[in-house]
Amino acid sequence: MNQIVQSFEAAHVLIVGDVILDRYWYGSTGRISPEAPVPVVHVKNTEDRPGGAGNVALNVTSLGAAATLIGVTGSDSEANTLQQQLLARQVHCVFTECKDIKTVTKLRVLSQQQQLIRLDFEDPASMQQAGGLIADFKAQLQTADVVVLSDYAKGALHDAQAFISLARAADKPVLVDPKGSDFSRYRGASLITPNLKEFEAVVGPSETDEELASKAIALCQSLELGALLVTRSERGMTLVERDGSITHLPAKAREVFDVTGAGDTVIGTLAASLAAGHSLVHATALANTAAGIVVGHVGAASVTVQELEAALHEFVVDSTKSLSEDELVKAVEAARLRGETIVMTNGCFDILHAGHVQYLDEARSLGDRLIIAVNDDASVSRLKGPQRPVNTLQNRCRVLAALSSVDWVIPFSEDTPQRIIERLIPDVLVKGGDYLPEQIAGADCVIEHGGSVRVLPFRDNCSTSSIIAAIQLQES
Repeated sequence: MNQIVQSFEAAHVLIVGDVILDRYWYGSTGRISPEAPVPVVHVKNTEDRPGGAGNVALNVTSLGAAATLIGVTGSDSEANTLQQQLLARQVHCVFTECKDIKTVTKLRVLSQQQQLIRLDFEDPASMQQAGGLIADFKAQLQTADVVVLSDYAKGALHDAQAFISLARAADKPVLVDPKGSDFSRYRGASLITPNLKEFEAVVGPSETDEELASKAIALCQSLELGALLVTRSERGMTLVERDGSITHLPAKAREVFDVTGAGDTVIGTLAASLAAGHSLVHATALANTAAGIVVGHVGAASVTVQELEAALHEFVVDSTKSLSEDELVKAVEAARLRGETIVMTNGCFDILHAGHVQYLDEARSLGDRLIIAVNDDASVSRLKGPQRPVNTLQNRCRVLAALSSVDWVIPFSEDTPQRIIERLIPDVLVKGGDYLPEQIAGADCVIEHGGSVRVLPFRDNCSTSSIIAAIQLQES
């Protein structure tokens, strides 16, 4: 995890979009108003927080990356509050202040952690006339690693294409949190992050994951997008890249209190991670974890590195090394986010002997985590004959999990581990014996993803078959 924390420090994200002041009034309710059938709230506490593009910037700086924020405000106390709070969190603000408009403000009244009403103060038409953002954008563009357009339909991004064109001309990735049903405004973006409702408003309902992915690929191609990330609430996220690559990530929220600002957390974490050099898939996995954290807070919030560390560690240290396949996918994802190298091998491991132990020690030395895929009982019988296995799958897995060199044990029922290797995609695939790499199941997939395949020699005169033969000879 230290590698991830440190990697954000050199990252710089440029955010342009609608800056909003989120204002919260908290109080208790004990009666209904005699004037109308509404609760009376006795306001006891108030709180102001940067929202919209400001909240995106806070999510970037919370991870230790640098953020520059470009936007339009009024010349009022709300603008002063916004700027003071952002500066206190190390956000570099480049605001155009206009006397004729009011800073966009959303006032929420809450009681017992429930939002009762929201009051919006804004004038998008006047905001569009403010201008000046393009010049500021050009001046800040060269020092940025990644650009974010945070569109809340308040007017700052009425000409989104101008920003996208400038960013692409400068060879800067541009991520967009879209608004509305006209995604053609974002043509040429590197990635857009609609929620499921926004996505289906553009392409129509999707009954299955396959249909959603197909429509997303078509949209990427028609709008020349690099990728599209659909956030799907309790169903997690789906990342679809223009080349057809698809990654489904399950939701990680334990308890949802408020989804306010979750989209800001997703795109802010994505941008900071990409700016720090993470791959798109790894950046998406981090964003998914961050989103699961932030919906557990009330109101728009940002995720700290410490919170992200804690969430990732949930899938790292497990007293039971024998995991389900889905659990192992999460554990591997968390290990990769910490920069760890994943090694994988497979076999029957029917009677564990000294040759196995030496082999597994050598395999473990090739990386940070060792996964063993173990043939189930039926597949062992198909491969070794009806008298095998001698030990059941449960017992074989228990013995393997007791070895210090082994991190995770996963059973498989097929004759080869090809499918599970393709799902986990280890960095190093290891096989014992005298195989050629191209003869090893899953080798092509690992190599295609930049991994390596290693063949390790077995210890002479040490095998399960020889042990069984020796026992049978003694019994005879």
